Amino acid sequence: MTDTDNCDRQVVRDGYERHAATYASMRSASTRELGILDEFLRSCEVPARVLDAGCGQGRPVLGRLSDRFTAVGLDFSREQLRLAADAAPSAALVEGDLVALPFRDDVFDVVVAAHSIIHVPLDDHQTVLDEFARVLRPEGRLLLSEAPEERRRTSTDWLDSDDEMTWEIAGMETTRRQLRHAGFDVFSEWEVPDQSGREKPEAPFVAAQLTD
Repeated sequence: MTDTDNCDRQVVRDGYERHAATYASMRSASTRELGILDEFLRSCEVPARVLDAGCGQGRPVLGRLSDRFTAVGLDFSREQLRLAADAAPSAALVEGDLVALPFRDDVFDVVVAAHSIIHVPLDDHQTVLDEFARVLRPEGRLLLSEAPEERRRTSTDWLDSDDEMTWEIAGMETTRRQLRHAGFDVFSEWEVPDQSGREKPEAPFVAAQLTD
């Protein structure tokens, strides 16, 4: 794993297309992450329509959402969406990009973006949050995962393959500022727990409500 100055969106798409099944076999949400999701959903006013933005293979977030609400999963990897169809059969699935959501304005009550915006180039993070604000109804809510500090990373042997994967992480301070700029008011945060002894690091989450 090395630092990089460029998050290549085609690299991200190709990586998930080629290794969707391998990633799905390894992807699991911690008890903490599922607890955060449940706590956030309880704070919402019975959301009728929820967008899982960057839903991946549909486990565990989209499947959990579709069991309770009218859920839509969006991803730019067709192979990921193929797997999501099995994981969340009642969810509507849409191929699309976070920087230009293929939905009309004011159509969702809630947006969940778990481990997805970190694959978007930093220069586009504000655009993504603006898009979330656009598709949310007034006072709609957003649950977003990030990382504590800004960092760019690339892996040249992602999932023990010869393929690359890239990440561009804005960090919480920048994310809070960008959320305010998009018209959100942060009302809850879940900080990173003690990482000692953890094989996979946990991510901080932030919940925000659209105010403008």
